[in-house]
Amino acid sequence: MALFRNLGPFSTTAIGHGEMPLTIENNRGHDIGIETLHASLDAGCRHIDTAWAYYTPGEEEQTGEKLVREALATWKGPKDEVTVATKIGLRRTWGEHGEPLWPRDGKPEHLIEYGKQSALALGVDTIDLLYLHRHDPEVPYNESIEALKQLVDEGVARVAGVSNASIEQIDIARSILGDKLVAVQNQYSPIHLETQDTLDYCAKLGLAFVCWSPLGGYRHPYDESKFDPFREVAAAHHVSYQQVTLAWELAKGDHMFVIPGAHRPETILDSLKADQLELSPEELAKLG
Repeated sequence: MALFRNLGPFSTTAIGHGEMPLTIENNRGHDIGIETLHASLDAGCRHIDTAWAYYTPGEEEQTGEKLVREALATWKGPKDEVTVATKIGLRRTWGEHGEPLWPRDGKPEHLIEYGKQSALALGVDTIDLLYLHRHDPEVPYNESIEALKQLVDEGVARVAGVSNASIEQIDIARSILGDKLVAVQNQYSPIHLETQDTLDYCAKLGLAFVCWSPLGGYRHPYDESKFDPFREVAAAHHVSYQQVTLAWELAKGDHMFVIPGAHRPETILDSLKADQLELSPEELAKLG
């Protein structure tokens, strides 16, 4: 049985499905995307995380949200059990050297438009959980959050979150959104421990902390040796080191959620087993 935790007003699986790899550059195509989402839903996953900006630069926008809508529409299981989160405030483009970029757009009038477009793409009247994807330095943070509040007030989203946020930004969001702010989604993994302060702060405030790229991500090189202790523990349990990594993150507190991504069904099905893995206090101490 999957591990369920409270994400604001929703009881949902602590391991969600990060949709991003299925629709950004180097994805394996539409059919594999649907198959991968269906596989995780069939395995008991009840939280899907996507974003307005999860599309390949230069191609059709919002393909991530549209894929999630189609996957749920064609899934035979209990759709009402599934929570879907999306994010607004980023776009996609190619850089001058052919590198994929994520330009920011936090202008309030644009965010309100993006939020309504997200609801449309997802095929819902009200988005379960809507995040501000990342602070746009051209726009005061409170102005972007006011737009998020307007979307909640208008019923476009039920509750709100902030992503890639500092403690100071979490405080600004709380002062404007009040109890409609339910989650912070930051990068956190053995590679990226610099958000530990926000993880601890969320525990204190009773906010959900959602780890993006909980396995370190695949788009940037990193120091593989950071995973060596996780590999040692994995060998003792006869599981993948990815499962150990996710189990370690979930053990950081009852407010912890992880949203691993996957390019194919096998990967997400392995990740979803992590909530059944019990790590001893000694193992957790070893992992840090």
